[in-house]
Amino acid sequence: MSTATLDLEKLCAARLYAVRVRPYLATALFALHLVESPHTPTMSVDRHWRCYVSPAFVDRMPVEELAGVLVHEVSHLLRDHHGRGERFAREHDAHGPGEALRRNIAADFEINDDIFGDGLPRPQSAIMPSDLGLPAGKLMEEYLREFHFGPYLPEMAWLDCGSGADGEARPWELGPDGADGLTEQQRDAVRFRVAQGINARPGTAPEGWRRWAEQVFHPPQPWRDLLGAALRAAVSAPGVGEDYTYGRPARRSAGLPGVVLPSLRRNPPRVSVIIDTSGSVSDAELGSALLEVAAIARAVGGRRDLVTVLSCDAAARIAHPLCAAEGIALVGGGGTDLRTGFAKALRAHARPDVIVALTDGHTPWPATRPPCRTVVGLFSRSPTWSEDDPGYIRARPPAWARTVEIGC
Repeated sequence: MSTATLDLEKLCAARLYAVRVRPYLATALFALHLVESPHTPTMSVDRHWRCYVSPAFVDRMPVEELAGVLVHEVSHLLRDHHGRGERFAREHDAHGPGEALRRNIAADFEINDDIFGDGLPRPQSAIMPSDLGLPAGKLMEEYLREFHFGPYLPEMAWLDCGSGADGEARPWELGPDGADGLTEQQRDAVRFRVAQGINARPGTAPEGWRRWAEQVFHPPQPWRDLLGAALRAAVSAPGVGEDYTYGRPARRSAGLPGVVLPSLRRNPPRVSVIIDTSGSVSDAELGSALLEVAAIARAVGGRRDLVTVLSCDAAARIAHPLCAAEGIALVGGGGTDLRTGFAKALRAHARPDVIVALTDGHTPWPATRPPCRTVVGLFSRSPTWSEDDPGYIRARPPAWARTVEIGC
C-alpha cells in the first residue's frame, strides 16, 4: 500500500483551475468534499458528493489534467449516473461487477465527449465513444444498448469512478451515515444552481450541458403516472357512475310519511377505450396501447368487466370486453376518424362513464362534448410529422378532453 500523503495544496489548485475554465460548474466543484483514500485507483465519487482521491495519483498528474478529472467526477454526480444506472440495472436485470463496469464505461462516454478542450487537456487514460467506434453525443443508456462485453473490456477494467457513476457501493466509501455527505435536498440545490448558471450564460457551455440544464428546469413528466392520474381523476369526478335507486330509500323519506324518495348510489364506473388503428399508428404504438389498456383496468380498481375496447380507423370495429384482452384483434390500417368510435361507445347498452382515446391525433374530433369524461392519450410526434405532407401540423384534441402525451 502506498504511504504517500495527499498533496492537498496541489489538489485545491486543480479545483481552482477547473473553476476558472468551467465557471458554470463552480458550485458543484466546491460542493465536493475531498477524502484521501489510497484504496481508489485514481479518483472516485459516491452519491453523497464525497470525492475519494488517491495521493499517488495526485502526485503524478499535472494540475491541468487533475482539473479535468475533477470536472469528470463531478459530472457523474450532476447527471445522476448512480440513480440512472440503478434504474437501468433493475429494468434490464443487469447486475454484478461486470455490468457495473459496463455502466461506468457508458457513463464516461456520455460526459467525456464534451468536457475536454478549451483549457482542459484530455488525460491519456480518458476513454471516448470513438474508442469503440460509437458516435458522440449520446446518453449513458443509449451506449449501454449499443455495446456489450468484448475484447476491449480488459483494457478498461481499471476504470472505477465509484458508486456515484454506477450505483454500486465500494468498501472504502463512507456511506449514507458517514461525515460530510450532502443530503438529497442539498444535492438537488447544487444541480439547480449549476443549471441556473448555465442558462444565465448562453453560448459558454457545450450543447450536452445546455440540454442537461434545460431538463433540470423542466424535467420530463412520467407520462404513465400522468395518464393514470388523469383517468383516476375522471372516474372519481362528481357525477361519474352516480344514479338514483329505490332499492335503498333515502333517509329523507322518514320526514315525509307516505313518500318514498330514491337514494343516490355510486356504481363502479364503466370505461370505453378507443384505440386508433389507422395506418399512421405504428405496430409498436399499438402494442403500447394494449399495455395501457391493462393499466387502465388497474386504475379503476381491477374491474376488467367494466372496461370495453374498440379499435377504430375510419370506422369503429367490434367492442371487446377486457376479460378477453389477450384475444383482442386491433383491426384497421386505413384513414382516421375517431368520431365513429365515440359514437359507437356512446350507443352501447351500458353507456360509459369515461372514454379513453389512444391516438396519434391525426383525426377529426366530435363537434360537441360527449356526455361523459374524456381522456386522450396522444402518441408523441414531432410538431410537423405527417406521412404525406411534411408541412402538416396536427390539431390538438378539444379543450374538453384531458390530454396526456404518451411515449415521450
